[in-house]
Amino acid sequence: MVVTLKIFDTQSSSEKDLDTSDIIRVYLCGVTVYDESHVGHARTIIVFDTLRRFLESQGHKVNFVQNFTDVDDKIIDRAQKEGVPASEISQRYIGRYFEDFDKLNIIRAEHLPKATEHINQMLELVKSLVDKDFAYVSKNGVYFSVSKFKEYGKLSKKKTEELISGARVEVDETKHEPLDFALWKFSDQNPNWDSPWGKGRPGWHIECSAMSIKYLGENFEIHGGGNDLIFPHHENEIAQSESHTGKPFAKIWMHVGMVTMDNEKMAKSVGNIKIVKDSLNEWGPNVLRLFCLSGHYSKPIDYSEEPLKENLTKWRQVENCYYELLSAEGTGDTSEAEKLVSDTKQEFEDALNNNFSTSLGLGAFFKLVKEVNRLVATESLTESMSKIILPQLESMLDILGLKVQKMTESEITSIKDLINKRESLRKENKYEEADKIRQQISELGVTLVDHKSRTTWVKQEKIG
Repeated sequence: MVVTLKIFDTQSSSEKDLDTSDIIRVYLCGVTVYDESHVGHARTIIVFDTLRRFLESQGHKVNFVQNFTDVDDKIIDRAQKEGVPASEISQRYIGRYFEDFDKLNIIRAEHLPKATEHINQMLELVKSLVDKDFAYVSKNGVYFSVSKFKEYGKLSKKKTEELISGARVEVDETKHEPLDFALWKFSDQNPNWDSPWGKGRPGWHIECSAMSIKYLGENFEIHGGGNDLIFPHHENEIAQSESHTGKPFAKIWMHVGMVTMDNEKMAKSVGNIKIVKDSLNEWGPNVLRLFCLSGHYSKPIDYSEEPLKENLTKWRQVENCYYELLSAEGTGDTSEAEKLVSDTKQEFEDALNNNFSTSLGLGAFFKLVKEVNRLVATESLTESMSKIILPQLESMLDILGLKVQKMTESEITSIKDLINKRESLRKENKYEEADKIRQQISELGVTLVDHKSRTTWVKQEKIG
């Protein structure tokens, strides 16, 4: 039986089957590079990284695109304050982005386009909209005429009148209507580019339309981002893209819930952000990934110490499970291990196929971990069982983007020698000297686990 991944589509307000018949094309709205990335950004990117990993684990090909907005008023304002070119600001924070998200074990997208490298594509799109009378030239720039696109509001489910009263719209007396948005802003200030209508720079929304169409075509499988992008960004993308092509834009609109602090959206404008670098230093990449995947992707999650501590405890259980599987000894009946792997694999995949419920998927993952640790506690885990369980654990770890700290052969040899030395000292009742060996091993980031008949060890990720 072929199982299809269902994802909730914001536009239709229903779960839709993802078309997996060919390459799955995904466009994710990336960060505006004027400052450090925060945990709210991280959650969206981790969710989509995990989605990509899952699809690829099922044998699907994915063409993943994630852009950088590297021309924006916020970047220009930051550059003016620091007295440097805007390009210096954007390059700095693109570099910081890769430092943070490489540590978070994010697979880099096939394409990571920068807005400034696609000005020609944007100008072509704007010209098309002007020629088709969907856009007009005013004193301050080129604007999209929202009233010309009759389906405006179909993503956010609001009527035009409601959007006018509640929208964050640019104040500009030269616009025909309040909701009309800039496709091209006239400006003599750097950075700027020549255009048929005058020197200036692109509006925010036109950037993503131009880049997604270039790399993925006029109609692709998934367009994603945070819930805060539904309006105006994604609503405007739909209007300008579909007016240009005459075709539906994205087949599925997938939006990730916000990360909050004290139940208020994490945002630079609010001043309640937790930057990724600081969170990584405090909790490490695995705990942060577990936290970001712990709730359903579409719902908000609150960033606080309690859930992070809970996920740290769970991660220690994973590390213990992994190393006990590596050091298991003996042979015997494997039927229990086979059933455990079959059940948890099915439960894990069913959860992710059902609107990508990573929280339920984690439930299956930790069921496997907990059962292995129970077998260890009762001294029932054998090497024969481990050979069946370990590949499934590693597969789940890879899909979730989690990485257990590994040890080199020389490190393993060194640990074994120290453990043997400690065992000899204990047999000689030299417990004080044996404890010193344990401390020496601990300083290597290794925790010893004493069983009835032998001692095993766990390499733990350093947290904090």
